[in-house]
Amino acid sequence: MNNKPQHVLVVDDEPDIRELLHLTLSRMGLEVTTAEDLGEARRALQSGGFSFCLTDMRLPDGNGLDLVEEISEKHPNLPTAVITAHGKIEDAVYALKMGAFDFVSKPVDLAVLRKLVNTALKIRQEEPDEVTHAQEKVIGSSDSMLDKLTGASPAIKQCKTMIAKLARSQAPVLVSGESGSGKELAARLIHDLGPRADGPFIPVNCGAIPTELMESEFFGHQKGSFTGANVDKEGLFQASDGGTLLLDEVADLPLHMQVKLLRVIQEKAVMPIGAREEVPVDVRILSATHQPLKPLVEESKFRSDLYFRLNVIELHMPGLQERVEDIPLLANRFLAEISKQWSDEEAPLISDEAMELLKSHNYTGNVRELINILQRAITMCDGKIIQPADLLLEHVEVTDASPAETAEKQEDESLDSYMEGIEKKMLEEALRNARYNKTRAAEQLGISFRSFRYKLKKFGIE
Repeated sequence: MNNKPQHVLVVDDEPDIRELLHLTLSRMGLEVTTAEDLGEARRALQSGGFSFCLTDMRLPDGNGLDLVEEISEKHPNLPTAVITAHGKIEDAVYALKMGAFDFVSKPVDLAVLRKLVNTALKIRQEEPDEVTHAQEKVIGSSDSMLDKLTGASPAIKQCKTMIAKLARSQAPVLVSGESGSGKELAARLIHDLGPRADGPFIPVNCGAIPTELMESEFFGHQKGSFTGANVDKEGLFQASDGGTLLLDEVADLPLHMQVKLLRVIQEKAVMPIGAREEVPVDVRILSATHQPLKPLVEESKFRSDLYFRLNVIELHMPGLQERVEDIPLLANRFLAEISKQWSDEEAPLISDEAMELLKSHNYTGNVRELINILQRAITMCDGKIIQPADLLLEHVEVTDASPAETAEKQEDESLDSYMEGIEKKMLEEALRNARYNKTRAAEQLGISFRSFRYKLKKFGIE
């Protein structure tokens, strides 16, 4: 094992700050080289061997962003953080877009700095050849975590490559895409493949928290701070300390919370309700939304400063219509998983006709909708091969009536009654397949026995 201390480059033109940073990092067991301007920093980098670089933005002979850009091009595996002036969030955002690993604001909070450096050095525990090997896994090796994102289409390959790169940064990422396209899975992979993998990953649906409870949920509160606050409560940011917080459906955040969130991102600290001092937090923030944020910004429903802070890098998750060639892979994988969960029996096959129907279907719910269709198909399938009628898609013939009669009937029926008819048929088929054992039928449908009994009563099934 190599016991040589890791080497850090600090670039700042103020002697007092250089000395403070040198002392702080040396006490962490690191070897530290300091430089007072870009020229000295460039000469130091020529010798190589650095594991981390920390640079001020404003230097006597140029801008620290120039150094960030050069390191991104010439030393892509070297994490670089920038020191920004207090309140200059625009500088921090621009630095992250240029390839900076993270940022810290003046006056430098040494506790925040130590956490930042430790996170960066976790990335450098991999040698360059191991990094290359990790990137090769993107192609689709079976032992890669990225295989959780099933598919081999150009769109999904691009997503995998992007996720692998984003995992090595601390820049905020906005994951966009239609409902059911796998936004939370992508966010979790960014977390699992990055230096925060040992920390918590906490997803929160911003639209599911009542407005009056939102501040307490996010930032916590102290005992006695309001009626009903009987104990101290830790907020989501404190619970995510050292890990990742996913703000799902971030477009649903009310404006007053957007202001508070912006401050937390900038200061890297939260103020619990009733507290007198801010609590430092080390959290990587990822956000996700199914609705485009830019139109909301233009309508003044979403703050532009928060939008640019969250959307440093955007990762678009393609819907199934953008990756039709992946549907066979997805369908077979989900069939195997559903069969194992329900009965531990071998998964049925999909006929060529049924597969073509799956590929041509318009998925408004994307992957989530595909899973639901396959769950129905397994329930409806009489043999070991799923046929088109088993899919119960809208334009599939599900009775003995002619296609014209079926279409006419569906036109006359409301959507609710049509879906209820499908649900009733699924219940009856499940009972027959389970030889009228209600417990087993409920297990096959993946619902609780109580729910199954309620549905039988609802449809009058004896």
